[in-house]
Formats: sequence, C-alpha cells, structure tokens
Amino acid sequence: MHMTGADGAALRAALRDLRTKLHVPGEFPAAVLAEAEQAVREPRLPDVDATDIPLFTIDPPASRDLDQAMHLAKRPAGGYRVHYAIADVAAFVTPGGALDAEARRRVTTLYFPDVKVPVHPAVLSEGAASLLPGQTCPALLWRFDLDSAGRVESTEVRRALVRSRAKLDYEGVQQAIDSGTAEESLALLKDIGRLREALERERGGVSLNVPDQEIVARNGSFTLVYRAPLPVDGWNAQISLMTGMAAAELMLASGTGILRTLPSAPDGAVARLRLTAKALRIDWPHHMAYAELVRSLDPHLPAHAAFLQECTTLLRNATYTVFTGGHLPSPAVHAAVAAPYTHCTAPLRRLVDRYTGELCVAAVANAEPPQWVVSALETVRGRMAEGSRLANKAERECVDLVEAALLKDRVGETFDATVIDIEDNAPLVGTVHLEEPAVVGRVTSRSEKLPLGERIPVRLTAANPGVAKVLFARA
Repeated sequence: MHMTGADGAALRAALRDLRTKLHVPGEFPAAVLAEAEQAVREPRLPDVDATDIPLFTIDPPASRDLDQAMHLAKRPAGGYRVHYAIADVAAFVTPGGALDAEARRRVTTLYFPDVKVPVHPAVLSEGAASLLPGQTCPALLWRFDLDSAGRVESTEVRRALVRSRAKLDYEGVQQAIDSGTAEESLALLKDIGRLREALERERGGVSLNVPDQEIVARNGSFTLVYRAPLPVDGWNAQISLMTGMAAAELMLASGTGILRTLPSAPDGAVARLRLTAKALRIDWPHHMAYAELVRSLDPHLPAHAAFLQECTTLLRNATYTVFTGGHLPSPAVHAAVAAPYTHCTAPLRRLVDRYTGELCVAAVANAEPPQWVVSALETVRGRMAEGSRLANKAERECVDLVEAALLKDRVGETFDATVIDIEDNAPLVGTVHLEEPAVVGRVTSRSEKLPLGERIPVRLTAANPGVAKVLFARA
C-alpha cells in the first residue's frame, strides 16, 4: 500500500483499531514460535522422492505462502496427466501441540491492506512448508489421469518430497500463453482449464468472475481500481476445483469426511437477480439458465461487474458438513460447483485443509483415518464457520475503511454512479457503484425513488476512516 502523509497514518491507525475491535490475533506466542522452529529442524519427511517432477506455482508476485504447485503433461495414449502438489502442513504440526492449538484458534489467514495475519508462523507458512522454487519440501502429491475431454479417469494422492522449479504470476503466465512462448506444461493449463470449464457447464456449475478492488499507487498517493480476472485465473481455479471434487468423492467413498456444501438458491433469490439484471440492462431470456448467463458476462463492463457482485448473494449459505461412520450427508453437493466438493488445496492458509488432506491419504491407502482427525472434525467445522464469518467481516470493514480514507477530503463533491440495488421496503435507500474511483457505497434520496440500473449524480456526504462509512445522497 503506497500512501503519504497523514492519509496513510490515519488509515493505518484505523486498521489497527479494526483488528482490536474484531479480536484479531496478534503476534504468535513464544511457545508456538519455539515449536515451529523445532518442527523446521525435525520435520516428518516422506520416503517417496518426486523432486524430478518439474513443478511450478502461479501466485501473486509478492506471495510467499505457496500452497499449490503443478505439472501438466500429455499422456502417450491420449488425454492428460496432472500432478498437483499441496503443501504438507501435517509434516510440521503435531496434533495436540502448541502449533496445532494456535492454528485452531486462528482458523484462516486474514488479509488486511497493511498486514497479513497468518494461521501458521512465517517460518512455516512462508518458509519450510511453502512450495517455494528450488526448495525441497514435503507435500501431498495428487496425480490425475484425464481423458481427452478432461474427465478424471483415475486419482491418486500420496506423501512425497517435491521441488518447484519456478514461481510464476498470473499476468506473466497469461502473456506467455497468449504469445505462444509458454513451455508445454504451462501451455497445457489453457487446454485442460478450458476442458474443465466445459465440463462445469455440462454439469450446471458456475464460477463467478467477480472483479477485485485493488489499492494502487497513483501520483504519489493511492486510489482504488477494479481488476477483472484473467482467463488464467479461471484455468488455474479449475485445477483446484477438480482436486476439491476428487477429495470429496474419496471421503464419501470412505464414509468419513468434511464437505463444503451449498444448497440450491431459493426461487426468490434468483427472481431478485432477474430484476437486478433487467435494471442493469442485462439481457436474461427466461429460457437461459443462471449459470449460462453468468458465463456470458464481461467483468470489464461496469454493469456486468455490478451484476456479478450481486450474484455473490447466492453463495452466502455455504457451510461445512461433517459425516462419519458411513452415514453420508444429504445433500452432499455444493450448488455452485454442482458436485460434492471440499476445501483441501490451501492448508497453509486454512485449517480444514490439513484434515481433509489426511482423510484423502488414508482413503487412497484403504487405511483407517487418524483418530486425531476424526475426533476433531466437529470442532473444526465449528471453528471454520466462526473463522469464515470473521474473514468476511474483516474484508467488508477493510473496504469501508479504505474507501473512507480515499474520499475523506472530497466530502461534498459530486460523482457519477450507477444504482445497483435498492431496499425492498425503502426505495429511497440503495447502493451505488462508482467507476472512478472504484467504490461501492450506500445512497439515499430525499423524495424521488432511486432508479435501479440508472446512472445518476450523487454527492458524497460522509467519509471518515474508522468512524463513518462512505455515504452518498442523490444530487
């Protein structure tokens, strides 16, 4: 975050206050740090050596907590082989130890504009357990054999030593693939990713390409802009989704596991989205399925970006579902994935993934899952629910703070905005979407009903970091 003068100081102070208010964990206790250092010196390493597989990672340039690395190849008889390595956190964390207890307390890595609050100490999450290039480390190594249409024919996962050859970033990968300069393993990400996207369409799944709000330096200060996802974001996500689906099937077959589930959206929620689409002048024929519409949208277009943001309301009822002893859950499907699914690809940043990884390794080996995993599943489910709520609240309030800091000296100014939502029982209250800067805020009108989907001038009435959210009034 690039800021100057009092603006930066005020925002950082407000962010510190926010972390205090949300009871966000601070520094790691000394006992946890000591155990982490000891674990780095004495990890539980696997016997299998797979360091000959030339893996690569794709992450934001500044990231060091690298959970996943992959290698893609064509099979001689047709189809594809995907190797997907996931950081093996369990090689360093002893069940019942100080590290384990602290990870259960923190649950998920929290990202703030100024700092990151990790689940595990940096010596692990950004060091010995991370799949950094040139570093030999333990991993759960998945192997998928796919047919020529991208369907999974066989799945295997085992512990192995791996070594990533390169740390790549999304923009660089997209440029290499588009220019035809990518090596075969990287170029195949496009082929396999698009095949998996076609299979997603076939089963009725949907992935939302929601633009991110990003803080960027500009003219010695900072502003907010929207970043629309690149195609490679989606191709990369398809490899992770494939792994999460395979993990769910392994656990269901073994009779013990924890799934990420989402019920189908109620008719009323979809009907409301249809009204929003109409207001934003997005053509949604009655015969067109919701998933098909979403795939037709361009996140670079403001109206489409606003609609995609509204679509996230259909994902708010996702939860974790535990099952043991062969008593399979019903339903066992994540509606957006349109298949059974679980979280298993980000153990450095999310607690539950360490447990699902252990269950999958046991399932493939036809072995009983570790008792420390089975006995903790309900506790992990509850902690993940709490952690997800905290992460969502922190994200919302961080955006409010940054928007307020950005606009605090512009109270009284008028901006062009699009009305993207209005209250059901209060048509004078709603939400507007500014293109420049990239801000979404509440708006009120004195007497005239807000025109959903229309561009209107709005006046900024409040913006005070840590005190008041950004508020607008119809000008």
